[in-house]
Amino acid sequence: MATHALDACRSTLQLEPLASFPNLRVLAWDRETLYASSGYRLFSAHAVNAPIAWHIVGSFSPAAWRHLTCQFRLSSRLARDGLHALAIDRAGHLIAAVPGAIITLRNGDSDFRVSHRILRGTRPLHITATPEGLAFWGEYFDNRDRDEVHIYASADAGLTWDVAYTFAKHSIRHIHNLVYDPWERCLWIFTGDYGRECRVLRASTDFRSVDAVIAGNQQARAVAAVVTEAGLFFASDTPLERNFIYKMDRRGRIDKLHALPSSSIYACQNRDGIFFSTMVEPSHVNRTREVALFGSSDGLQWNAFASWHKDRYPMKFFQYGNAFLPDGKNTTALLAVTTIATENSDLQTTIWRTAWQ
Repeated sequence: MATHALDACRSTLQLEPLASFPNLRVLAWDRETLYASSGYRLFSAHAVNAPIAWHIVGSFSPAAWRHLTCQFRLSSRLARDGLHALAIDRAGHLIAAVPGAIITLRNGDSDFRVSHRILRGTRPLHITATPEGLAFWGEYFDNRDRDEVHIYASADAGLTWDVAYTFAKHSIRHIHNLVYDPWERCLWIFTGDYGRECRVLRASTDFRSVDAVIAGNQQARAVAAVVTEAGLFFASDTPLERNFIYKMDRRGRIDKLHALPSSSIYACQNRDGIFFSTMVEPSHVNRTREVALFGSSDGLQWNAFASWHKDRYPMKFFQYGNAFLPDGKNTTALLAVTTIATENSDLQTTIWRTAWQ
């Protein structure tokens, strides 16, 4: 296994390695079921069973040239191939993002169908679904001219999409993430990238209420977030300043919890803890060549559990070194991580069991 434990003795929360799977990317949990993709095929595993066995759920047929590029690691990285986000609605229908489209797999079908063509940018970073049967995603594109930016919503399991909310011109660059909060029945919206464009907003699911809670600085530039009963945990994603993990409690108090060596754009939670990963995004502040995994059992004491070294291929073409963490609700003691652009672990999924010692 191409990882090494870091300072495990400092925490009672331990990671026990279970298995690793090449050419597999984790996407989302649905309680005890883990979904992952290989190219344009989607697999699932009832992850409480041992050994972990993957079963094909469905597949998507991309443009002909992508059938070729997705077969090889470097060409897949260059073309940004595959499934990049996944949400599971209350009826078990699946909504995913692929380059240039939002696709939907109805319960019982085997082939994803395009439900929306993306005209600006390549794809959203995340898709979120609510227990009420709604699904949302926000536009993520370069937006140099600072055009208006849309949030799309679906009330029919991703079959059709309508603009639910629009950020006015010159207000934001793009949308990083939308996260559903089941305790307040609201959405947390994260936008970027500079000055007042960096916002953490609280919105009702009908968008009649949209309020900026944090705004105006690089520490409000965030993607990775986990919602708990205690509040919102998020991490900054900036190449301009040092990055940190934060907690905003239900009264709106914000605490700086732990410094990070680089930007973070992925987070998840399992039965025992909360986890954030960092990526290799070089800048005058972010100098590390290590992808790292941080976790906490109580949200107060944070430790680095594993790290991976960036591989030799240029980041401009073959992506930053990163560790993908799955979206969704995970009720198990398992932690699934997919590393990319890392030495000896490129496009590899590692699964651990969290345990106490």
